Parts: sequence; C-alpha cells; structure tokens
Amino acid sequence: MLCEELIALILGTGARGRSALEVARSLLVETGGLTDLSRANPRELACVHGIGTARAARLVAAFELGKRAMAEPVERVVLREASDVYRHLRPRMHGMTQEVFLVLALDARNGVVDEIEVARGSLTGVEVHPREVFRSLIRQAAAAAVVAHNHPSGDSQPSPDDIALTRRLRLAGEILGIPILDHVVIGRDDFTSVADLVGAEGDAEEVSS
Repeated sequence: MLCEELIALILGTGARGRSALEVARSLLVETGGLTDLSRANPRELACVHGIGTARAARLVAAFELGKRAMAEPVERVVLREASDVYRHLRPRMHGMTQEVFLVLALDARNGVVDEIEVARGSLTGVEVHPREVFRSLIRQAAAAAVVAHNHPSGDSQPSPDDIALTRRLRLAGEILGIPILDHVVIGRDDFTSVADLVGAEGDAEEVSS
C-alpha cells in the first residue's frame, strides 16, 4: 500500500469535492514528503487545505504511535537449553498431524531472530535438505541456530534418520560458520535433545537439556 493510500485511510474522508486520496497526495506535496509530514505539529497540519483540526490530530497521533512502536524494546526469546526450545514450540506443534521441521535463527546471545518452517511432511516423516535450512539462516545473518521437529505419534525419541540429519547439519554449520546448537524432537508431552545423543562435534556451543 502506497504512503498516500495509508494517509487517506487515516483521514477517512475527503474535503470540498476531493477524495481522501487526493487530499493525501496534496498533503505530501505541501509538507515536503513523508518525513517532513511526520515531524509536523497539529497546528501546521490544520492549516493545510482540506485537513482541519480533527484530521491533523489523527495524523499526528498515527505518526506518534509509529514512533513509539519503533522505540519499544523488543524482548527476544532466549534459548539457553533444549527445554526452552520445547516450551517455545510446544504450543505451535501441539496437535499437529504432520511432521513439521522448523529452524530457529539465533543472534549472538541465543535470542530468536526468526522462526522458519523449512518443510512439512506426513504423519511419519519429513524430508529436509541442508541447503533449505541454511538458505534462511544466511539470509537472516544468524549467529547460530536450533532446529526442531515434531513427532505426531507422541514419541519424542529420534529416528536414525533424525540423528543422521543432525550430524549433516552440524557439519554444514561448521563449514558455513553458523553452528547448529541442537536438534530438538518434540513429542506429545516431552522432548529429546539430539545433541545429547550425538555429542558435541567441533567447536559448536551445545544447548543441552
């Protein structure tokens, strides 16, 4: 949606035969653009043709909300151990009838930067290729990552394929400089840390249960 369309939504209605969109376009021209508009005070805006006191107040309030939202500190979920991963993902994965493979991109302090669904499979399995995992992590400039998937059967014990995939991902992570800290398998009421089973490999910092 264009800036003038967003402004028109805030204005609500037009004025003196002009649509709200036309008024919004004129407002951007008269104030010198979006940046200058965001800094204008209500009195200045009220003097612009077609705006008036009420619309000026709405515009200033909208920009103020945006500024406060940008200034609000974002508290990231921090994953210190496998149980943190389980608590974070269990609500999302509870009751799923398909296996879903997720990648949690982390910052240098193990804070979750992004949560990416890489693949969705069947009741008994899901196909995952390392390139799909690391494509998203490279794009996010992740410092590290945790991967996880669910077992709809409810049993959190990893399969031989789960363990083999974990080894491949950790090896690729060492090469790319994005360590895979753990692979957490989520069951109905419990979880298993694959990192605990395969042991630490290379210099990757481990998230243990």
